[in-house]
Amino acid sequence: MSGLYLKFAAAAFAASALAACGTLPSQGPLADAVAQGGAGDAGQPRYVVVDLSENTVSVLSRYAPPTFLKQFGDYRAAPAPFIGVGDSVAVTIWEAASGGLFSSPSLGGVTAGSHSAVIPEQIVSRDGAITVPYANRVRVAGLTPPEVERAIVRNLTGKAIEPQALVSVTRSITNSATVTGEVTNGARVPLSAKGDRILDVVAAAGGVRAPVHETFITLNRGERTATVPMQALLAHPRENVFVRPNDVLTLVRNPQTFSVFGATGRNAVVTFDALGITLEEAIAKSGGLIDQQANPEGVFLMRREPAALVRLMDPNYAIDPGQREVNVIYRANMREANTYFLARRLSVRDKDIVYVASSPFTEIQKLLTLFNTAASGASTVAAVRLYTKN
Repeated sequence: MSGLYLKFAAAAFAASALAACGTLPSQGPLADAVAQGGAGDAGQPRYVVVDLSENTVSVLSRYAPPTFLKQFGDYRAAPAPFIGVGDSVAVTIWEAASGGLFSSPSLGGVTAGSHSAVIPEQIVSRDGAITVPYANRVRVAGLTPPEVERAIVRNLTGKAIEPQALVSVTRSITNSATVTGEVTNGARVPLSAKGDRILDVVAAAGGVRAPVHETFITLNRGERTATVPMQALLAHPRENVFVRPNDVLTLVRNPQTFSVFGATGRNAVVTFDALGITLEEAIAKSGGLIDQQANPEGVFLMRREPAALVRLMDPNYAIDPGQREVNVIYRANMREANTYFLARRLSVRDKDIVYVASSPFTEIQKLLTLFNTAASGASTVAAVRLYTKN
């Protein structure tokens, strides 16, 4: 009777346990559940599952992050600096002989003083002009110093004795760039006539305060903007483009991280440098796959992608009108050796999620462990009852 009771109890427990298999403790969904859940329930977010393949990597390579060279195109030095409103200008005028407008008279054929005069520094007013004695108002805005010199000489011809002029910009507001953010001394930095690149201007502002591998530089030029890791400028000199007047450089500290969950040696938020890492490096950083638990066919990378990109990877996926971004899950089958090469070409971005599903056999093992525990408990209860009867 007791043997029949134990068999009945075991069968009943097995049936109930199998029915409740989906409620067993788990680190996350199984690989099949991830692949089949893209449609989502009503009102729930949807996602598309894309297998990691040569085509996938090729399509993603076309959507490379922005670069200064691509965004602004022209990497040549800026043209010769010109004078603008608000700049400070100094003028010196020479004459060929004494007794002129700007020179001292001669006494007995000997010159007693200088043949030149220094006009005090002036700020270019809103009308774009400065005042030069005997030359009236001279327009300087939009002109280079040599052009202003010629204009002054032209206005003084016939009044001064063979005049010559020297114009220098003592303080330039027009030919400067603004540097702000994670720099030692945020300021307007004057640009030299030879041309200054981004790193030159950052150095003139005192250098970077944050670690280089966590620093991003945003360049605003007119209506165009691009943000690039500072490491990219060091690794690729062509990205260190020339700065133009009125450019704004903003340096921001932004540590890059990705989250890892599931059957890996380490479930955590993992940091990486600004240039990024690949999927295979991300898996290694998270401790790799756990042999007794992980499903090598269920390695997933989750992020949001532009709708146009998703159309290239999966033309059959229905995208709602007006939807700009789509939830995408990249599925990697690490049982195939070629996947490791593809994973080396797939970049992990900031705030991505890496998830490694557990093997189905892990769930069966949990169930068997639970069943053995219950069966052992039932045997103990039966033994106690038998002992009590005797």
